[in-house]
Amino acid sequence: MRAVIQRVSHANVKIDGKICGKIGNGLLILVGFEESDSEEDFEWMANKIIRLRIFPDQNGVMNISVEEVAGELLVVSQFTLHASTKKGNRPSYIRSSPPETAKTQYESFVKVLKNKYIRPIQCGIFGADMKVELLNDGPVTIWIDSKNKE
Repeated sequence: MRAVIQRVSHANVKIDGKICGKIGNGLLILVGFEESDSEEDFEWMANKIIRLRIFPDQNGVMNISVEEVAGELLVVSQFTLHASTKKGNRPSYIRSSPPETAKTQYESFVKVLKNKYIRPIQCGIFGADMKVELLNDGPVTIWIDSKNKE
């Protein structure tokens, strides 16, 4: 499982010009899955995201988690996070879970996140043609892979 986490002042996701998810201060979380991803990956990733200390404290040091700032979360599926660019110029998505598997994985991950996070969570719609708008705060962008826990 891979995630790109962006600290945002605000973000939204639109489908057919209509907002289906919107947050203020918080995290935009783009997630992609591969077939071997399991409940263990979802648990680890949810804990990591909620506890990441990437919000500034009173001294301007990134030392506070989204939980501590009562930030909001917007979760959007993005299969392209598993793109391979090793050969040629056209990315391969062979490592990405097939859509029916990825949808179940996405829903499972969101459920895990909702069970761990006290505030409501906004989401995109799996498989939809989504337009994501955001104001990256910092900018702060973190890439995490549950198979590469550095």
